[in-house]
Amino acid sequence: MVTDAIRLLLFPALMAFAASSDLLTMTISNKLSIALAAAFLLLSLVTGASLSIVAMHLGAGALVLAMGFVCFSFGWIGGGDAKLAAAIALWFGFDYLLIYLVYASLFGGALTVLLIQFRLLPLPAMLARQPWILRLHEKGAGVPYGVALAAAALAVYPQTGWMSSLAA
Repeated sequence: MVTDAIRLLLFPALMAFAASSDLLTMTISNKLSIALAAAFLLLSLVTGASLSIVAMHLGAGALVLAMGFVCFSFGWIGGGDAKLAAAIALWFGFDYLLIYLVYASLFGGALTVLLIQFRLLPLPAMLARQPWILRLHEKGAGVPYGVALAAAALAVYPQTGWMSSLAA
């Protein structure tokens, strides 16, 4: 019962928090990525996942972390985005990693196009008083890619073994 509640609520709640945090502050806390990793390890333990399966998931997370830091070093993404993507990859392993990365790319591209269009429009006075909207509207500002990462994770998560085992 508790395990099912964790599967149903924890991952989606952490994704919602990641997306809203990045949207409102343009930062993703290290605590969030650590919480995701710890929750994965805890859920693996309570569900009795084999050591080889956990190792494969850890490998997927390590690969995405390495790729993320290469992208970070070129200034393409933020460090929080790299760590968040790696923590999400832990949950998906190699089985769902490719589809997750495709969704993240598509959602990230759509988000970027929407932000470019948004930044071309004048802000109504009511919105111009909101610091987070001003930050998003700034022409030279980055893209809160954590929104796309979280949306992609939520799109893929129902297909994973974490959720399909609930249907059984």
